[in-house]
Formats: sequence, C-alpha cells, structure tokens
Amino acid sequence: MRFTVDGVPAEAEPAAGQCLRTVLREAGHVAVKKGCDAGDCGACTVLLDGRPVHSCIVPAHRADGRAVTTAAGLGDEHALGEVQRRFVEAGAFQCGFCTAGMVVTAATDEVRAAEDADLARLFKGNLCRCTGYRSIRDALRGVGGTVGDTTTGAVGRSVRAPAASRIVAGAEPFTLDLRTTGLTHLAVLGSPHPHARIRRLDTAAARAMPGVLTVLTAADAPDMLFSTGRHQNRLEDPDDTRVLDPVLRFAGQRVAAVVAESLAQAQAALAAIEVDYEVLPAVFDPEAARTPGAPLLHGEKDAAATRIAEPARNLAAVKHGEMGDVDAALAASDAVVSGTWRTARVAHAALETHATRGWLDAEGRLVLRTSSQVPYLVRDELCRVFGLAPEAIRVITARVGGGFGGKQELLTEDLVTLAVLATGRPVQYEFTREDEFTIAPMRHPKRVSVTLGATSDGVLTAMDLDVLADTGAYGNHAPGVLFHGSHESVSVYRVPNRRVRAESVYTNNPPSGAFRGYGLGQVMFAVESAMDELARRLGIDPFELRRRNVIVPGDPIVVTDADETTDLQFGGYGLDQALDLAEAGLREAGEPVPEAGGPWLVGEGMAAAMIATMPPRGHFSDVRLALEADGGVLLEVGTAEFGNGTTTVHAQLVAEVLAVPVERIRIRSSDTDGARYDTGAFGSAGTLVAGAAVHRAALALREALVAEAGPGAELGPHGVTVGGSVLPLSAFAPLAAVGSANGTPRGLAFNVHAFRVAVSATTGEVRILRSVQAVDAGRVLNPEQLRGQVEGGTAQAIGSALYEEVRVEGGQVLTRVFRNYHVPQMADLPDTEVLFADTIDPNGPFGAKSMSEAPYNPVAPALANAIRDAIGVRPHELPMSRDRVWRLLHPAG
Repeated sequence: MRFTVDGVPAEAEPAAGQCLRTVLREAGHVAVKKGCDAGDCGACTVLLDGRPVHSCIVPAHRADGRAVTTAAGLGDEHALGEVQRRFVEAGAFQCGFCTAGMVVTAATDEVRAAEDADLARLFKGNLCRCTGYRSIRDALRGVGGTVGDTTTGAVGRSVRAPAASRIVAGAEPFTLDLRTTGLTHLAVLGSPHPHARIRRLDTAAARAMPGVLTVLTAADAPDMLFSTGRHQNRLEDPDDTRVLDPVLRFAGQRVAAVVAESLAQAQAALAAIEVDYEVLPAVFDPEAARTPGAPLLHGEKDAAATRIAEPARNLAAVKHGEMGDVDAALAASDAVVSGTWRTARVAHAALETHATRGWLDAEGRLVLRTSSQVPYLVRDELCRVFGLAPEAIRVITARVGGGFGGKQELLTEDLVTLAVLATGRPVQYEFTREDEFTIAPMRHPKRVSVTLGATSDGVLTAMDLDVLADTGAYGNHAPGVLFHGSHESVSVYRVPNRRVRAESVYTNNPPSGAFRGYGLGQVMFAVESAMDELARRLGIDPFELRRRNVIVPGDPIVVTDADETTDLQFGGYGLDQALDLAEAGLREAGEPVPEAGGPWLVGEGMAAAMIATMPPRGHFSDVRLALEADGGVLLEVGTAEFGNGTTTVHAQLVAEVLAVPVERIRIRSSDTDGARYDTGAFGSAGTLVAGAAVHRAALALREALVAEAGPGAELGPHGVTVGGSVLPLSAFAPLAAVGSANGTPRGLAFNVHAFRVAVSATTGEVRILRSVQAVDAGRVLNPEQLRGQVEGGTAQAIGSALYEEVRVEGGQVLTRVFRNYHVPQMADLPDTEVLFADTIDPNGPFGAKSMSEAPYNPVAPALANAIRDAIGVRPHELPMSRDRVWRLLHPAG
C-alpha cells in the first residue's frame, strides 16, 4: 500500500482487517491517539484526502493511493498552522489528548466556513472530557484568551501552557508515544462470573501458542494483600486485593495474563486457557449485602490486619456519629423535610485509557512509564508487593490524558512489573475502552437519606444523614470517599444537632474508586436538594436560607464531634461573596426558551458547596530549582500533569519570583528519578502543595542569587542588575535551591452554582438557559486556566446529572462503549459564566486556593432544584435523563 502521510510518501503492508489508526501509529505517527477504537471519540481523527475520518474504524487499505493528514501535518510546534495557533491562543485544551483530533477536524474547509450554530453538528464526532467546549468554540471563532508575553509578570495573567504548541501539533508525548525495541504485549483473561473460585487452571495449550512468552497465574504472583487505591498513608485503604487471586469477586477480574510478541497473539492465547470455576453465591444490592446471611466477599480476611471495617457484614468502611440530640431537635422543629436520593455509577471516561509500558534499563533496573496521577505512590507500593528496594524501580509519568481520580490507582503497573520480571522483556499493558467501563473503578453509587429540621425563620436545628455507598468488589478509596463525602457536605452548615450514619458496602459489582469531588457530589445532591425543599416549605429564598445557616469565620468546622481536632482553617472566606455573585448572575438574561418541542416549563435553582483545599493527613512535595548554563531555569517537581494545569502554574510561580519570562522555565515532572518526592496529583494538590514547594524553592533561589550577586542586586528579565551592570543568570549556574510543603494547614474553598432551565412537558428534555458558578478560589493565578477548570468540572457534573450512567445487571456491565454512554458533546453543554470572589488565602502560594475538584459538587443539586422549580416535582435520582423527567411529569404514564 502506497500513500502519503503529512505530505511524505509512505508504504505499509496492513494485516487483514487492520485499521488505519494502528498502521499510522506503528509508523511513528503518534499524533493519532487511541481513545475508543469504535469511532466514538474522535481522538484518532485524520484527514483522508481532506475529509475528516475516525482512523480507528477506517480499514487501512482504503488509504491506498490517498493523502492522510494528521495534526503534525498542519504545522509543527515551531511553525503552527492557523487553526493550531487559534487553539493555543484560546487555551482550548486541558489534558490535550483530544486536541490533535479536534485540530484536524477544525482544519477542514467546512468548519472554517461554518456559522456558530453549525459547530456542534460538525464536532459531534469529537469528545472532550476536560474543557466543557467553551474554549474550543472560542478557538474556532478566533477568540483568544491567553497571553504569550510574560516579561511584565506572570502571576495573575492568563499565561499559556508551556506545552501548548506541542499539544496542538500532536508532538507532546503521552504514555505510549515512544518507540521501544522488542516490545511485547500483555492481555488478561477476565472472569465470566461475578463471584467464583478457580478450581483448576490449565495453561499448557496457551503457552504453546505462537509468540507466547509466558502465562501468569496466581501461582506466579506475590501472595501479598494491598489496595489499588493510593494515598500518602497506605493504611487509609483496606488491604483486600491481590495481583492475581484464585477467588474472583466481580465479572472481569483477572484470572490469568498472557505475554506474547504481539497483542493479537496474546489475545488468541487467552482462548486456549482452560479454567474450571466453582461459581459462588453473589450479592449485588448494597442493602442486601450488609444484611445477615448475605454472601461474604472478604469474610475470610482479618479485620485488624486488612483494615476492613466488618468483613462479616461486607462493610468496607463505617462512619457513625451524633452531636446533640437529633431526634429531640427534629420533634421540636417548626419545619421538617425528609427524602432519599440516589446517584448512579459513573465512568471517568478519560480519553487516554490506563496503560503501562515497562522494561529493564542497562543496569537491570525496572522502569515503568505509566498513565498515573501518583508515580511515587505507585513505586512505593510495588516495592512493598514485590519485595523490591525503592532504588530498584523508576516510575515515569508523561503527560496524562485525563485522570479525574481514576488514575489514583494501581491497575496496570503491577501486572507489567510481574511480566517484565518474569520475561526480562519490555512489556506493554493497555486498557481498551471496554476495560475502562468494566474493570476500572468508577464513581461510588450512593443512596443518601436526609432529614432536616428548622425554625420558622429558617434556622437549621437538626440534620440526620444516612449514607449507603456501593464500593463494589474491593475497598479501594472506600473509607476516604465515605468520610470525605460526609464531611464538608455537613460541616458547611451551622447545625447544633446532627447525626451521620454512613457505610460503604462490598458487593459483587465492579469496584468503585476515586472520582472528582471524592464523594461530596453524591451527598451534596441530597443535602442541597433537601435544603431547597426546606426553603420552599418555609417560603424563604434559597440563597437567603443558605446565608442564614452557612458557617462563617469563628464557627467550628466539625461534623458530629464538637471536640474534633482539625487543621482546617477558614483562611480567606468568600462564601458570602459567592452567594451574592451567583444570585446576581442568575438574574441576568440567558438563552431564550426554545420555540419547538414544548410546551416548556421554566425554573431556577441553586446549590452551595464547600471543600477542603487539600487532602487530610498530610500531602508532601519536595522540589528542586536550578540555574542552567544557557540561562534557563530547571524545575524538578514530582506531581503529574493531566489537564490540571499545574505545569503552567508552577512555571508562573518561578517566573514571577525570579522576574524571568515563563519561556525560560524548563520543567521535569512526575519522574521518580527527578524530584525527591511528591505524594501525587489528587485532591487539587498541584497548586497548593507542589505549588507551595515550588514557590518556596523560588524564594530560596532568589535569596541565594541576591546574596551571591552582592548588596543592591535586583532581578529582572535579562538577569541580575548590580551597580548598573547586568549579569545573566547563566553566570550564576549551577546555583540551586530546594522547597518543600506538607499540605497543612488546610483551607476551605466555596462554590455556588445557579441554573435557569426549560423542561419540555412533552418529552422531559432539559435545556439549560443560564448557567453560572461563583467560586472562592483565593487569588486567581491564571484566570483563563481557572475558568477552564470550573467549566470542565461543571461539564462533567452536567453529564452525570443529566446523561451518564454505567448500567450493571447481575454483576455484568451492560454499558461498554461510548455510544451507549452519553459523555456530553459540544451540543449538550451551555457556556457557564464563571465569577470569582475576591479573597486571599494565606495557606496558598500568592494567596491561591485549589479549584479543580470543587466545581463539580454543587452542579447536580442546583440543576435538580431548577428542574423541581420548573415542573413542581422533586427529582430524587441521577441521572435526570429525559425519560426519568418525563415519568415525573406523567406518573400515570
């Protein structure tokens, strides 16, 4: 087959049935990404004779004699094409994994000539999980929101991401975008049963298959219990998991793994493995699972040794407590509201799937290049499980194609470690999109019951909260999600009498895990819905009801223990401003009520949210900053970049302190051979923890520079000025400094969201007419980037509020591809106006707070409250899909 790629003649001999995407990547064209391999996401988009196509579903032979153009063919990072330049100027990406495909689609004549109203249709084949699409629409319109010149200061300006030009050119390397000689591939045989014991496993036929190097079973793996969930303190999660386990607790769990010269050979060998299963009783409903007599998932494990709360009751984690006398307070209240709300199982849907490539370096050391938010925590747990010293493993994280908490896990690295150590060969294990839906952890489904009591003038007297979470087959993140979800959702209000009964229960469903908001979104959906109902009962404006009850500086920040010790501090307090800003913003005009599809019922709703600005119990970062001989500044920092924008902010912090342009800052991140340590990129810690360490290192380096240059020295964009002479920074190389942060004390961030919606009485469709979120983020270090984080969190929350649900029946996942799982497209999402409170938090660099997780949390309840206002009936279940809303409107139907 002869064709051209980016204007260069090429030849290939595709295998029968091979798609164009894999032919291109095998030839080194890594701008073409794999997001789904089903034609649903657009990450693999290329131009075929000028027409955009999803290369994952185009048979390779159709490219014969034709011209293929990837993002790299539109311009390189040093000479961008017009469309690429627009994406850079608009900051139209976050993780950047979808961007090459977006840029290719945008480069067509049809898109460039399109009206705004046609853009959603033209981009229906391109998904973005990060941005919310507003910045992409800006790019398509030629509207720029970022600045490239940082000679006049960096902090407080919308500085462009350092990797921007490489991302839009498809040149920024993600996890698997590198060549590895002699690479082999790993494939996994998953359990067909949600609960079974392996009685016999025969791998002889598989081992004899062509290309097979080894077959790995439980007999080959360490018999060491661990948790896939990663935290600074590994004791926060129950040790209930093995690399390979003879007892299988959910459908799809690993039975065996094959390593072969090619992925096709490995997959073919899976079919030759003979397994005799003893099918065990299973339980899928968390309420039934905690009932006496239910099948036990981990009943044989010791509670003290594994930190499982109650193995004999399938309880992974428990939180019970009461402050005051809730029952008496409710009995004495002038108004009482009560209800039960349910949330769905939601997939992270990061476009880059979990993947690890491992090999032995020249010294025989294991090297893992992996898609992870927590490279140091992965290294440390692998050392524990496999009995290796920390210096025996190097973990590298390139730019990660989306995380959202889903990559705060150890899901592929352990098998690759086992395989590399067993074979001595480079090994790659890459999840498919189906794997992401069936075996990767998802958001915990929860059932939340809330009862509120109040006086006639709207002062809360009591809160009773009952939470039941389905952690699935394993308890990774079960305690943290349970405790966190029941904390700020309760402590945001002054309530003298409150009770929390919360339990996370094992079932034979797929595992749950960490997800943006870390449990708060599910509980706030219930609490804020109940608050809205209470406002209606009392005839008080919902904004005003919050003002009368939210905590203010001086109030204790507690849940059910008045004597609770905490490192939480108010710092800068902006909830009052956020309430005012959101209320005023909601009063402004939005989109008009649609003309077709009615009659339309219009309503408004709001919700408030609070979140700690950092994870509890310590989050650590140690960084190094050094001057280089060419005048550049090298920053070694351990945290990962996955669309959270930390790389940009870190560069801004250094540039501001040292008075140099951002372009002079080089960043080496997320490599355990680089910075000494970093807990990881979760809990919005990239700015507040790693950023604080970076800021301190920059201050220390500035002090050292001034001391070495002499009295009166001043730093500027051209170097150090002393006595009228300017010495370049290179004259002081290799001067260096270090900085550290430990994640304490912690502050509080606040978000208030408000919606105006129209609901079709005929179909149940929900149209968002106005969306506004007011945020207390402290000092805004990068306005455009922070706006994007809020928009992205809002977009993801709208998805789980209106569309997204992974359906599981009898332990079997029914939702296995994007086309059956509604990730919001451009057409689904409105522009959200983002408003910033004016506060300064002394705990953050330059007064900043974190704001990556927080925007998600108030969205679903605000939307539910708006729908309730429109239709007069309270939604109690997510997602509020059009069929569910229609049933609320037509209960007899």
